Amino acid sequence: MNSWTVVTGANRGIGLALVNQLKSRGNRVLAVCRKSSQALNQIGIDVIEGVDVTNPSSFKPLLNFLENSSVECLINNAGVLFRDGLESLSVEEIRLQFEVNALGPLFLTQALLTHFTQGSKVVIISSRMGSIADNTSGGMYGYRMSKSAANMVGQSLSVDLKTIGVAVAVLHPGYVRTEMTGGRGYIDPEESATGLIERMDSLTLQNSGGFWHANGEILPW
Repeated sequence: MNSWTVVTGANRGIGLALVNQLKSRGNRVLAVCRKSSQALNQIGIDVIEGVDVTNPSSFKPLLNFLENSSVECLINNAGVLFRDGLESLSVEEIRLQFEVNALGPLFLTQALLTHFTQGSKVVIISSRMGSIADNTSGGMYGYRMSKSAANMVGQSLSVDLKTIGVAVAVLHPGYVRTEMTGGRGYIDPEESATGLIERMDSLTLQNSGGFWHANGEILPW
């Protein structure tokens, strides 16, 4: 039986760096996205397009591909960010951030339940901006709220999936220079991906349910 590492939002940014590094070290990687990119196609891995994490009915091509396979690791990386403040709140933008950043990981993990085996891992790429204790700058209401919700998804999954031997991590990738951040940040996607993979490798049932920075720092909820 084939065992896959599945990465959502794999066509650019952190997701692209993750699939590139995972493939280079020998993982069997399945890239999942709404639409592929030239950079992703050049890596030479299997790609499932047309998957929108806000729409479970779009998961069918992925589920068909995985029919008789297991999922070694699911990396819920797809995300969206809008830079709102009190004067610029949008119900539609806040709702979309919740749907992509929090509901997406929950419903995709649920959809793949039968493909997990003892020792499988589930990862949610969240953000320290979802930390209530760490919020000293305010603003970014939709993104912060959706990432707090994603953190709660990860914590609940860590409890429920432990009974079947699946470990869960909630990870902050750092402030990464990507299209989503408008090119702003402290590190490049490749450096972030290296740290994220190290955290995934160190994930066990014993430390399942933690919230870590890619550099290994334990983050407050």
